[in-house]
Amino acid sequence: MDRLGPAEAAAAQAGGGLLVDIRYAALRERDGLVPGALVVERNELEWRLDPQCEHRAAEATGHDLRVVVICNEGYASSLAAASLRLLGLHRATDLAGGFQAWRAAGLPVDTGA
Repeated sequence: MDRLGPAEAAAAQAGGGLLVDIRYAALRERDGLVPGALVVERNELEWRLDPQCEHRAAEATGHDLRVVVICNEGYASSLAAASLRLLGLHRATDLAGGFQAWRAAGLPVDTGA
């Protein structure tokens, strides 16, 4: 699995890919959100993104969907992306360095301010 850097993740999103933020609520409240990212708690990720699940998110349109998982620092997201690949989402990957790398790269962050 090729992990993406912040600029590559932004390009994936611009090209129709789905960024999925699996960080805990406290981290999202503290640091903000990636604009346009789908927020899914880690313990709900597989069934929310499985295109065959009746309780999936509306964004889970098919197994060809480009999914980029974002955690805080890029550790949990690697395991989460691997899990999505096991479900057949063969284009799933993650953001190396997580949200912190996104923010450090100067990419947009919605802080609710």
